[in-house]
Amino acid sequence: MTSLRVLLSLVVAGLLLQMSPAQAQEQVFGEEVLGPGVKITFLVAPAGDVEPAAQNLSESRSDLHLEVLSGWTEEASEEVGAPAGGFVPYLRLFATVTNEETGQVKKATLVPHVNQTDNFHYARNIALPGAPDDPYTVVFKVHPPQSLELATHSDWRTAYGSQLFAPATVTYNNLQLEEIARATR
Repeated sequence: MTSLRVLLSLVVAGLLLQMSPAQAQEQVFGEEVLGPGVKITFLVAPAGDVEPAAQNLSESRSDLHLEVLSGWTEEASEEVGAPAGGFVPYLRLFATVTNEETGQVKKATLVPHVNQTDNFHYARNIALPGAPDDPYTVVFKVHPPQSLELATHSDWRTAYGSQLFAPATVTYNNLQLEEIARATR
């Protein structure tokens, strides 16, 4: 039994060493499945260096990096022919961060990003509306592609309608973001 524990400890330690610092410091708020198998994961990570600089808040002026991962579930892979885990494009995502102590608000539109850790995802560097150790509420609004952004074939419309999924709002309260805000990539 002791050798099994040692082996498991080595495996876990090896996995942790393979993770980049940013991966180890990500905080997942939650996950939702929308429509016919679109899995949305809401998370926050340390602020990063994102270009083009004209459209992205610099790492030095940011507290954190709000992220949304979008992919197809295993069930969707079988049901609608989508690749399991494959990126779902053309979503419109908005976040509102509210300081629960002061009521200050910061709004952000999350835009497509790509990196070597998450590959394609939606994100935005933001400055918190208050101190990093204050509690926060984050509200995400998720909208499917608009009709002129995504054409639908008749078989899809017959099975699921003309929208990929209904718009959704997801709220996370009493978030403690200080550790992420103080972390670096």
